[in-house]
Amino acid sequence: MIAPTTTTQPVNSGRLTTQTLEIGEQTTAIRSLDWDRDRFDIEFGLRNGTTYNSFIIKGEKTALIDTSHRKFEQLYLDALKELVDLSKLDYLIISHTEPDHSGLVKEVLKLAPQVVVVGAKVAIQFLENMLHQPFQHLTVKSGDRLDLGNGHHLEFVSAPNLHWPDTIFSYDEKTRILYTCDAFGMHYCDDHVFDEEPELLEEDFKYYYDCLMGPNARSVLAGIKRMEKLNIGMIATGHGPLLQHHLQEWVNRYRQWSQEQAKTDTLVALFYSEDYGYSDQLARAIALGIHKTGVAVELIDLSSSDPHEIREWVHQAAGIIIGMPPQSDKIAHTALSTILATANPKQSIGLLESGGGEDEPIYPLRNKFQEIGLTEAFPPILVKEPPTPTLEKLCDEAGTDLGQWLTRDKTIKQMKSMDTDLDRALGRLSGGLYLITAVKEDVTGAMLASWVTQASFEPLGVAIAVAKDRAIESLMQVGDRFILNVLEEGNYQKLMKHFLKRFAPGADRFEGIKTYQGSNGCPILAEALAYMECVVTSRMESSDHWIIYSTVQVGRVAKIDGLTAIHHRKVGNHY
Repeated sequence: MIAPTTTTQPVNSGRLTTQTLEIGEQTTAIRSLDWDRDRFDIEFGLRNGTTYNSFIIKGEKTALIDTSHRKFEQLYLDALKELVDLSKLDYLIISHTEPDHSGLVKEVLKLAPQVVVVGAKVAIQFLENMLHQPFQHLTVKSGDRLDLGNGHHLEFVSAPNLHWPDTIFSYDEKTRILYTCDAFGMHYCDDHVFDEEPELLEEDFKYYYDCLMGPNARSVLAGIKRMEKLNIGMIATGHGPLLQHHLQEWVNRYRQWSQEQAKTDTLVALFYSEDYGYSDQLARAIALGIHKTGVAVELIDLSSSDPHEIREWVHQAAGIIIGMPPQSDKIAHTALSTILATANPKQSIGLLESGGGEDEPIYPLRNKFQEIGLTEAFPPILVKEPPTPTLEKLCDEAGTDLGQWLTRDKTIKQMKSMDTDLDRALGRLSGGLYLITAVKEDVTGAMLASWVTQASFEPLGVAIAVAKDRAIESLMQVGDRFILNVLEEGNYQKLMKHFLKRFAPGADRFEGIKTYQGSNGCPILAEALAYMECVVTSRMESSDHWIIYSTVQVGRVAKIDGLTAIHHRKVGNHY
């Protein structure tokens, strides 16, 4: 091994250094060390800084695995140019597109426009939306291989939800190094490249797992299972030290923690055909809705999973969703038979077309599940044209409905478990009654709200708490516009009854309600006492709600002497 080379650059945000080191034959690590970073995302406090790890493999062709955080731009690019002639860089492998690993992809493409970007299908789609420029790319999935020459045969292992939906591992057969990006990492900044002293790392390793990997415990177990066939000598992580000296111990801890966590998780098994029709796009929209409810979801490709693996997923699942495969796919047909043979009446089922032109008919399969006794989570989703924002929103809402159905008993139990005195005291925090209305592209949304308050004078701003599993949450991202309708005392019951009822996925929330269009394009309720046109400027995450701060741009009162309707609760643990 060559001794590591370190370059330092103090910056306003803290001390930054880069470190380069040969970690295997024709293989070099570039470690970007962020010594003073004390937070990661909003809620993730750091004690020991962090690192962002990137890797170069030189065979007959050269591959770069991941880049770095944008704050390291000059340091990282200088280190990269010292190690590689960028005019001859062949591949840029993207383990996943989270900005701390892909933050400098655009800069690398400027210096190496000939490079082929390699990643999972979803990663390539994400990059297209991020970069807004054409680039050469190669889409890979589990089992695909890339020959760099000189014995460097890379095999790819799909590892979705570890912890992003587009994660993929890369395994180099020659060096026996598995590149895992976020999985098995930790936020720990130190000059030591490897895990020689595990007792110094244990606490940060567990904290990292709890924050990032624990919520996807079943996906962790699936990833570990796919790794078992590989002869791994080192795990090259995206954060913290590389794992070599105590490798099996670290993997075993992930397995043990995930097995314990998975026992208590509610799971939805979502089966789809990754390369057929719009199955991939629609499946991920449904998965997003499920995630909002705190339910775990595993996406499983019908065309590449063996019957034993499918039986395991169905046995574990409380809910099953199937995107229809093509009629010509014999492997997928075997998978459908396995699902039917394994499903039981206690489970919920949802079916959707994939829109590929030769979908397996949806209604005969629906009838078979009904004969078994499964509960239908949502009506079949039919796809007759390329997905629109409206269709994606319908899928999102279908996933949310399923998640809420599966967690209904747990939700009721939590409501009953709160201390009675505290529960009643919180219930005395009264608020007004408001109706939020929003439009984004062709998608409309509405939500009855009472957790609303003015939050600033300059600029004029309001803060609204929106539950994570509310359908309207996806229409209230930074930059989105909505209208805050104020309901009138004595004239709100009809509106409240209408908007409190449960709507089917994709249903028109405003059917039978008189509205007119605001200057921002969103519906104003004709019976509202007042309205304000708002734009979302920031969001803060809490455990089960988003606190959404918005600036108010236009407002009007319909009745000067009218009073705002007040919502008085008896208890404070639900509304």
